[in-house]
Amino acid sequence: MTHQTHSFHMVNPSPWPLTGATAAFTMTSGLVMWFHHHKILLLQMSLILVLLTMYQWWRDVVREGTYQGHHTQTVQKGLRYGMILFITSEIFFFLGFFWAFYHSSLAPTPELGGQWPPNGIFPLNPMEVPLLNTAVLLASGITVTWAHHAIMTGKHKEATQALTLTIILGLYFTILQAMEYYEAPFTIADSVYGTTFFVATGFHGLHVIIGSSFLLTCLIRQILFHFTTSHHFGFEAAAWYWHFVDVVWLFLYISIYWWGS
Repeated sequence: MTHQTHSFHMVNPSPWPLTGATAAFTMTSGLVMWFHHHKILLLQMSLILVLLTMYQWWRDVVREGTYQGHHTQTVQKGLRYGMILFITSEIFFFLGFFWAFYHSSLAPTPELGGQWPPNGIFPLNPMEVPLLNTAVLLASGITVTWAHHAIMTGKHKEATQALTLTIILGLYFTILQAMEYYEAPFTIADSVYGTTFFVATGFHGLHVIIGSSFLLTCLIRQILFHFTTSHHFGFEAAAWYWHFVDVVWLFLYISIYWWGS
């Protein structure tokens, strides 16, 4: 097309979907090799391929949206719908973990001693590290909102500071959770309590790491002046994701740490 008469973005042919699919397949095969044969080479190679694909694909998207002007209002609306649907799928993803937790805890089986937490399980004190982690994530929700308002009002320095603070709080949360896991008096193999606790909080911790990476990318773009007051959906998507992570943690804290203990 030499003359585009519509507002949609007709994406150019790209090698990254092919390399991404190849990386995903080899990563699965690499995990099987690691689990069963204790050989890690294929997994390492696939991880490198995944990271290279992610970097180059997202670099192209940034170029298309920031420098080439392909992200029109119509395209941005589509991206918004896509992010909303993605977060909706994540809600149902975590809903399965909450379902498993409440299914087991509201009607404990005789094998669990007919009580919750099960016999022999000593749960973590919800008033210690979990409460601190709650305060840290809530504070990060405030700082990311501050960053959003700063971007919308054209305050570059404020937005950079607020984003930096948000990332620091996210990393602090991750460190605290790692310490909590290390010192936990039970493991993922300790009945359904240990399984639901570590799977639910572990996947949330993974989402915090992903969200921190998302925000770090936004910080780099903010420093490079990629965002304007009216064109910054890359940051908005990260902020939406971060608020979702905050809300999921509140439900985890109330359900598993406080009520479940």
